[in-house]
Amino acid sequence: MSSFANLSSWEWLIQIFIIVVALLIANLIRCNVPLFRRSLLPSALLAGLLIMCLKPFGCFSTLVDKPTMEIITYHTLGLGFVAMALKNKKIKSATSTIKVIETGAVTASTYILQGLVGLMITVPLFLWWNNKEFFYSAGLLLPMGYGQGPGQALNFGTTFASWAEGQGLVFHGTDFGLSIAATGFIVGSLIGVVFMNILRRRGKLKVREKAESEQYTLADYESKGEIPHSESIDKLTIQLCLVLLVYALVFLLMYGVQQLELGNFGVNTLKPLVWGFNFLWGTLIGVLVRWLIGRLRKRNLMQREYINNYMLDRIAGTCFDIMIVAGTAAIDFNNLRGLWLPLILVCTFGAVVTFFYVLRCCRKLYPDYEYEGFFSMFGMLTGTASNGMILLREIDPRFETPAANNLVLQTIPALAFGFPVLLLMGFAPLSFTNTLITMGIMVVALLLFCLFIFRKRKNPKS
Repeated sequence: MSSFANLSSWEWLIQIFIIVVALLIANLIRCNVPLFRRSLLPSALLAGLLIMCLKPFGCFSTLVDKPTMEIITYHTLGLGFVAMALKNKKIKSATSTIKVIETGAVTASTYILQGLVGLMITVPLFLWWNNKEFFYSAGLLLPMGYGQGPGQALNFGTTFASWAEGQGLVFHGTDFGLSIAATGFIVGSLIGVVFMNILRRRGKLKVREKAESEQYTLADYESKGEIPHSESIDKLTIQLCLVLLVYALVFLLMYGVQQLELGNFGVNTLKPLVWGFNFLWGTLIGVLVRWLIGRLRKRNLMQREYINNYMLDRIAGTCFDIMIVAGTAAIDFNNLRGLWLPLILVCTFGAVVTFFYVLRCCRKLYPDYEYEGFFSMFGMLTGTASNGMILLREIDPRFETPAANNLVLQTIPALAFGFPVLLLMGFAPLSFTNTLITMGIMVVALLLFCLFIFRKRKNPKS
């Protein structure tokens, strides 16, 4: 028993304790301070900022372990994507299918646009700004931070840092990427709220009636044929086991690639990239497992439904909340001393371009609910899907428009459209020439997406 008195036995739990306490305090602040409540800033971001601001003071700096926070961010990203991939998703009609595909195209094209904006700032800075702590491909972290969130910003920031080091540069990519992600949450929330209030004052925004109290039925929590909530094993335990089983398969896949003999290209490029794509492999394997369970059910080899969408939503939400807190808490201001200028420029221009591009796309695609579509997409493309939902609930609390459905179901087409972009993330940082080639490819890809999104339609409301 004496071994449990050793502090090393509690190190991981201490980091979890810090995250949990910060989340509770941040939620208390957000609920009771009108300024924070009106800002719609997520409690998770407030918690992360609270930890980050306290880190420079006294013993708190030694309590928060940066490597552990980064590891927590990495794994909660993968687990959250697995939980989302395992959910049973249904599209109601062919029209909805087209709209979901178009929404996925908007998401992927915004990633490309954000990447282009980032590179248009960081490439000239690299050429004209004498700073050895700066990396020419740093602008590609804008779509990872704004469009994807702290998890991917951490993954690719770490990978970029290692590639920069191989070229004789010292680039704190982790802190740069995580700072973009934290700024994105603030941009999405504050700009979203300000624009919403402007539209209200001008009478352009129709705010739907809020329900006095939300009423739930059994159908909201489970579907027909599911296993009981608690029998020999609790239903939540089953969901956690499925998520962790898929994530174990993700680890085996990545570890298997790590053992392959792939030469210098494999060691220096492919293998680091594979480990950085844990969220992608989690999505693909999660979809495969969900399909396999569906086939077993159709053949009556599995009598009960084991997947519960409601509980998987809660698992994903918890993972993403913890990811935001840990990712923000992992930022080290000391590593950003020489990066303030590119960080401010990238975040500012990224916010402006994202705002106007998403607004233009939503006016074209959603003529009947353009603002509901805009707030949901803008919140997601500067933060996470949760931020999009938070903004959407302010004007469509009962999700009466298709905006919420589009946001949830666009994940798979966005992943398919955006996969080449992710490959470019591993190609561009290898050399300055590769980065210039990447910019050219992204320009062509953006034009193709714009032709698809803004094409003429027979029925303008379809």
